[in-house]
Amino acid sequence: MSDGLQDKVVLITGGSRGIGAAITRRFASRGSRVVVAYRSDRETADGLAGELANAGGNCIALQGDVANPDEIKTLVTSAVERFGKIDVLVNCAAIGPYRPLGQMDAPFIRGILETNVMGTILMTQEALPHMASPGGRIVNVASALAFRPIPTSSVYSASKAAVVTLTHAFAKELGPKGITVNAVAPGVIETDMTTKILAERGEQILAMTPLARIGQPDDIAGIVTFLASPDAGWITGRTIIADGGVT
Repeated sequence: MSDGLQDKVVLITGGSRGIGAAITRRFASRGSRVVVAYRSDRETADGLAGELANAGGNCIALQGDVANPDEIKTLVTSAVERFGKIDVLVNCAAIGPYRPLGQMDAPFIRGILETNVMGTILMTQEALPHMASPGGRIVNVASALAFRPIPTSSVYSASKAAVVTLTHAFAKELGPKGITVNAVAPGVIETDMTTKILAERGEQILAMTPLARIGQPDDIAGIVTFLASPDAGWITGRTIIADGGVT
């Protein structure tokens, strides 16, 4: 089963862990050629790429910190040298530390904005010349916190709200080229990044969730692959909130 994704070249930032790893596995299972971009954990990224290659997939791992413009250029160049093009860009890389007002400083704020906002912009800009036109797909990973922030999440929430706005704006710019730009905004998903919040608020989150379970990375991966598929060709500039119906 390919869903029109067979042999598509997919570049996924933050693709080695958590939601990103689930997205990587989902595209690989559809027969896509996948580039897993990672910032620093080479062992995990190489392990995932090797696992998928051994299962018959076509997946490579490349290092690149999206907060570093030079590394973005090198990452995209290496991906194109290997596969010749980019059909789908998934901007999943992000950092999400929380701090309350009174405990923030410039490096804390700058770090989040450079990775989550600037990284999304520069990755999109760098990949664009190598993207199919028409037919290219860009999928950004935002957050439900962009729409309902919680205490101490202000900077992270604001960065993901910026991703939502960038998605809408880029869709208008790239629509004439036949390239769609969409986003998915997950609620709390069970990954190593949410261990603490689930320990502290897991029961409360369950009580607010009509589906009565905690979201899993694969719940998000399915939405991303749909948005990258030909079936989503008439959807652009939209953000899908995927939170189990939290009220």
